[in-house]
Amino acid sequence: MATNNSIHSDLAIPPGEYLEEVLGELGMTKSELARRMSRPATKLSPIFRGAKAITPDTALQLEKVVGVPAHIWTGLEAEYRLTLARQEEAQHQQRLRDEAQLVTPFCYSELVKAGEVRRHTKPTDRVLELQKFFGVTTLKRVRSLRRYEAFFRSPASGRAGRTPQAVAAWLRLGERRAQAMDCAAFDKARLMSTLGDVRAMTLQQPDEFLERLRNKLAACGVALVVCPHFAKARAYGATFWLGPDTAVLMITIRGKWADIFWFSLLHEIGHLLKHGRQTVILEDDTTNDRETEADTFAANTLIPPRDYARFVSQGSFYQSDIEVFARQVGVHPGIVVGRLQHDRRLRPNWQNRLRVRYEWAQP
Repeated sequence: MATNNSIHSDLAIPPGEYLEEVLGELGMTKSELARRMSRPATKLSPIFRGAKAITPDTALQLEKVVGVPAHIWTGLEAEYRLTLARQEEAQHQQRLRDEAQLVTPFCYSELVKAGEVRRHTKPTDRVLELQKFFGVTTLKRVRSLRRYEAFFRSPASGRAGRTPQAVAAWLRLGERRAQAMDCAAFDKARLMSTLGDVRAMTLQQPDEFLERLRNKLAACGVALVVCPHFAKARAYGATFWLGPDTAVLMITIRGKWADIFWFSLLHEIGHLLKHGRQTVILEDDTTNDRETEADTFAANTLIPPRDYARFVSQGSFYQSDIEVFARQVGVHPGIVVGRLQHDRRLRPNWQNRLRVRYEWAQP
């Protein structure tokens, strides 16, 4: 069997260059060519530069005027465009190779586990997956996106070990999941009135409350996104806005403790109720007025301050005491234990049998 191996030039030569040679041999100017073809000279100039393609109609006209068969012109045009396409593809592949080093900092393996990107071994395929994930043509543009730019400007701020790439990946995960949710317009008063129902859910297991919690918050204009913790994002909760009417509340679990989950959830709700619409509020360990206010809001929402003060004044924190008090205020006993441990009224791990852990299924 015979095989024909075509050799393609890497040099893209527009057909207009050959047309100029033909005109030179004929002693014909470009202006005369335009008159003979009944076209303005300005319409032919882009053809000479290769900015405009020689169409079949133009090829037939050139065949009549300069005597070169139409299929020669269409063939030259096709080869020129194909060479340009090969050059663009080569440049595209090189750009992908150049960006391969950016993949790991964007927590690719964690995004795979979360079901946000597909598993690939080829570096350029991973770059393409991340570009689609962030909705950019190059990963270098991520740092300039409004939701993430502050973290790239000051990567050392917040938790030690936090990287801006990990924060961007984690927040984008929340953004994408929130975009797929149906939410009412944000209603601050309705959100406040829902807090009692949220507290009552502390008595239930995740398979009982999670969907109800999502629906209740969605009715208030809040898209609740429960998602994995990314180690280098060092973030356990965040709030931001999708447009003027939808708030996003991202939450994960520190150590899987239920009481910390509920405290973090109400901490983020506190930000939504009290702190306007800053681009992103990322939960961290730094102490500032905004974080302190959200902490106080969460603590007082879970356990009313007067009830808590009366309880701790008794100074008895046996299991039965905690269980009775928890029933009185309508929260899970683990919430009370977590608060007592935080306030150092109980030693760490004391009464931990009253605390529960949650396990979240990966998507």
